[in-house]
Amino acid sequence: MSAVRGRPELLDLFCCAGGAGAGYARAGFTVTGVDIVDRPRYPHTFVRADALEYLARIIASGEIERFAFVHGSPPCQAGCALTVGTNASRGWGGEHVQLIPALRELLDATGLPYVIEQPDGKAPVRKDLRLCGEMFGLGVLRHRNFEVSGWSFLAPQHVPHRGRVRGYRHGEWFEGPYVAAYGKGGGKATVPEMQQAMGIDWTDVRGELTEAIPPAFTEWIGTAFLDASGLTVAA
Repeated sequence: MSAVRGRPELLDLFCCAGGAGAGYARAGFTVTGVDIVDRPRYPHTFVRADALEYLARIIASGEIERFAFVHGSPPCQAGCALTVGTNASRGWGGEHVQLIPALRELLDATGLPYVIEQPDGKAPVRKDLRLCGEMFGLGVLRHRNFEVSGWSFLAPQHVPHRGRVRGYRHGEWFEGPYVAAYGKGGGKATVPEMQQAMGIDWTDVRGELTEAIPPAFTEWIGTAFLDASGLTVAA
């Protein structure tokens, strides 16, 4: 493997509070996050902007060339399994714009390797890689799918779950080794439980935690990318 001088740069689009970014930083990247909402707790360089407009702008200017890899986590409400049924039953959904096709078109234009992350559901992404908290010994399941482009990897095996997610289901209480890091009530996780279960300690904002990717997921992806690229990060 060849070493790179310093740390390769990664662009974290739709970054939210930085669960994904933290994992990539642990893998060895310098991370820049972009989100349309101010994220004062984001633990890396942060740009407040519309992610698609920002990406188009830095492609046009050539600034994109400083990045080695791009991660995109566009809003999932239009296709997430946890929301799509509720949206339809209540006549919602029209307000949720599906951003993935436009994002993919821009990412392909960069010529860079990338991943697009989405939860289980109807989002139009390839499920090239599927990660689960049990693969990393976490206290959440948090299944996430990743469309992968521009690099090769050997996917880890999905392992059997040790039990149920704790909480009420149809009025019946279930114990289990995992907490539900979404919603409120019904035995859903408290903020401290979510922090511990996902390995996130830099934000205590419930909404940010419920949207976050456990850093262990992207630490694995970032390490796999560096290995596949034949790169090691110089100390």
